[in-house]
Amino acid sequence: MPYSLRAAIAFGFVSALLPLAAEAQQAAAPPPPPVTVAKPVVREVVDNDEFIGRFEAVDQVSIRARVGGYLQEVHFTDGALVKKGDLLFVIDQRPFITAVNEANAALEVAKSTQEYAETQFKRAESLANSGSQSVSTLDDRRRDWVSAQANVRGAQATADRAALDLEYTKITAPISGRIDRRLISAGNLVQADQSVLTTIVSLDPIDFYFDVDERRLLNFADTARTRGSDLQQGGGGVPVQVRISDSTQKPFSGKLDFAENRVDNESGTMRIRARFENPNLVLQPGLFGRVQVEASNTYKAILVPDEAVGSDQNQRVVYIVGADGTVSTKPVRPGPRLYGYRAIREGMDGTETIVVNGLMRARPGSKITPQLIELPQSRDDIPPEAAGMELAQ
Repeated sequence: MPYSLRAAIAFGFVSALLPLAAEAQQAAAPPPPPVTVAKPVVREVVDNDEFIGRFEAVDQVSIRARVGGYLQEVHFTDGALVKKGDLLFVIDQRPFITAVNEANAALEVAKSTQEYAETQFKRAESLANSGSQSVSTLDDRRRDWVSAQANVRGAQATADRAALDLEYTKITAPISGRIDRRLISAGNLVQADQSVLTTIVSLDPIDFYFDVDERRLLNFADTARTRGSDLQQGGGGVPVQVRISDSTQKPFSGKLDFAENRVDNESGTMRIRARFENPNLVLQPGLFGRVQVEASNTYKAILVPDEAVGSDQNQRVVYIVGADGTVSTKPVRPGPRLYGYRAIREGMDGTETIVVNGLMRARPGSKITPQLIELPQSRDDIPPEAAGMELAQ
């Protein structure tokens, strides 16, 4: 067989095998990787500003004795919860009981003298009317009677003061809250109005104080005016949320209720207060927190999960999935976190399909097998790493 004929036959055989090999290769190629995708959340939102502040007790009292003496009894456990009116301390009452008895005795003497002076005055008045006694004697008896009445009032005041001092020997809680440790032990001398015995702080409700700069202060004041109130009076109860360092705790909801009446000259800030209900006593005075306050009017925002926002050199991007499953990137400008998502300021119109899980399997220009899910309007199950992420705005 001529060489040319053998070559032609071999070429035809190879050409016939090539489509079969291509088909076999395509059959052996794996399908595009599955990736979770979703439409972004589009909803009416209000921007929030975030500040760092500290919780403080609504009421705080330093317990002092109103009378001096030796501390005799302590009627509480250090750190316990107490109610208003609970007995806390007792000062040695014996000197005060003696003073009460002495004052009551003096009062009885004064009353007896008053009765005698009144009898003498009436007798003198009867004799003077009949002409048997001079008018000057009647005036003397009237003076003695009026003086005796004044003595009774003075003795009564002394007795009342002695009884009040005796009552002050029992020191009770003026407010309900958590009591500190005892600062003076039984047996020590207590100075009236000087010695601090312990302190009590209220816990429910509890206040949160934070400082706001001048620029954002004007926004808050404008929001308060739209509610028909002043910021100094709480802005009509502007809602706020506070997160504490414990990431397992959900945000605590409260309302603004006070702002100072002037901007501090040195710091250029104004201190604002929010009040929170604290029925479970989780929040404690002195605890730090991050408060979020409404800082805009309502507008329509595009929200995406924090984990759907990636980085491409010095810009933020989201991964867009086309109708044929092809992945591409789109630069965006992220905004604040709202309702558990990241607001997108620029770069999206809300109609895109984005990759929300499996970014490592999605490469620009490659194809994926999209698995479409629907994002909830808000979410609370934010991963700790996403909740703490600060994206450039």
